[in-house]
Amino acid sequence: MRAALSGMPIISKHLGEWRGEYIHIDADGTIVDRHASHLYCRVPEDGSYDILQTNTYTWADGREEAFDFGGKLDADGVCHFDTDRIIGEMSQVDDQTIVLTWSYKNDPDNYLYELIQLSRDGLHKCRTWQWMDGDRLVKRTVINETKVV
Repeated sequence: MRAALSGMPIISKHLGEWRGEYIHIDADGTIVDRHASHLYCRVPEDGSYDILQTNTYTWADGREEAFDFGGKLDADGVCHFDTDRIIGEMSQVDDQTIVLTWSYKNDPDNYLYELIQLSRDGLHKCRTWQWMDGDRLVKRTVINETKVV
């Protein structure tokens, strides 16, 4: 692991492959979408990022999307993301928890708060997103993932 990651030691526990499901719920509690996910989190050898995650989403109808999210850690241990799709940052809260704030570049009024909770054994994580639009909650996303070992 790179020295830069020492500012956010929890990252080492997130490296590797994860499989799970995203469930998107509107503000009234109705499921509006769900799909399978495969995440691959790594430290790129070329040094382009301190952390690089590829998310692949697959729907029951066969549709598939994949996105890369590269981040760089600053001196305070905050990881910053600035991709074609999103901009944001994440911080470690404790030994099991990360908090992210981010927005889509094409819709900056729509911003998200994400909480990632890692299990004590490091084999499971749950994530929740709160989607805000104009400072109003419009959707939540619930994600459960298991590490591929």
